[in-house]
Amino acid sequence: MTCKLINNARMKVAVVGASGAVGQEFLSILSERPLKGMEELVLFGSARSAGKEYDLNGKTLVVKELKHNDDFKDIDIALVSAGGSISKEYADTITKHGAIMIDNSSAFRMDADVPLVVPEVNAEASKDRPRNIIANPNCTTIQMVVALKALEGISHIKKVHVSSYQSASGAGASGMAELEAQVKQFVENKELGVEAFAHQLLFNVIPHIDVFQDNGYTKEEMKMYHETKKIMNSDIDVSATCVRVPVMRAHSEAIWCETESPVTPAQFREVCEATEGITVVDDLPNLGYPMPYDLAGKDDVYVGRIREDLANPNGITFWSVSDQIRKGAALNAVQIAEYIVETELVGA
Repeated sequence: MTCKLINNARMKVAVVGASGAVGQEFLSILSERPLKGMEELVLFGSARSAGKEYDLNGKTLVVKELKHNDDFKDIDIALVSAGGSISKEYADTITKHGAIMIDNSSAFRMDADVPLVVPEVNAEASKDRPRNIIANPNCTTIQMVVALKALEGISHIKKVHVSSYQSASGAGASGMAELEAQVKQFVENKELGVEAFAHQLLFNVIPHIDVFQDNGYTKEEMKMYHETKKIMNSDIDVSATCVRVPVMRAHSEAIWCETESPVTPAQFREVCEATEGITVVDDLPNLGYPMPYDLAGKDDVYVGRIREDLANPNGITFWSVSDQIRKGAALNAVQIAEYIVETELVGA
């Protein structure tokens, strides 16, 4: 499939899954940084969401029901976050007239003919899209590889061990609503409702995100293993433990890396400070380090606690925090769209 050229002066963009947590973040980001040449934004959702109205910079947008028809005939770029099953079902409908589908689900991430893109790491991969589909990686993978790319520039990374501390936002709007409800239920001395997660999240940590695989790892953990290799085009090995924590928004990760040659904390800190998309917060005397409470709603990947790995002479370890809904989802997709517009389609 060949991508149609976009007339930069008259670009039409769609958001699919507009009423969800990531869909709402798409609207927030596009209100702050509209795509160059975006003349019209069209919202799509389920039958339940159809008819809902949202404001974008003073203009009222009404959600249309997603159907198998020709509604995408004039769409240039579709930002999609409606779940894997919907993405698979509607991919041909969305792309058949040439629209570029930037998909936030796991439906196509490991397909050989679908690029998996984090713009700070492999933006150029978005140019090779035989099916007009570009996949957004998993949220935990995105924030990790932004930092790994900086380290890879100093010395090749051989192995990574990572423990994630993932907020309720990773389960979408229902996850955040459940954590908030549990707080209220606890204060009111009521029984805590549990639906979005395997166990009560309030006052708890749950070492289980997504379904368990035959090797004892969860699907979420295996996403980090496979996706990192594909994004970085590397033989890097990743061993992950993914944990749900009672934080509303923004994921944290403790990361240990083994490189081919030693990398000092000063070297890594310097390259992180020079890398677009990374903010270093590493001021131990003043108790300065990244925390999700401070960084919800922020765009960057935040890195701190940079130090040598005492168990490995070629090891370095650090702490990372990033907003799962922004950089871990909506912002990354918008950045992909921005790259395409700037490098391929402007003025066509």
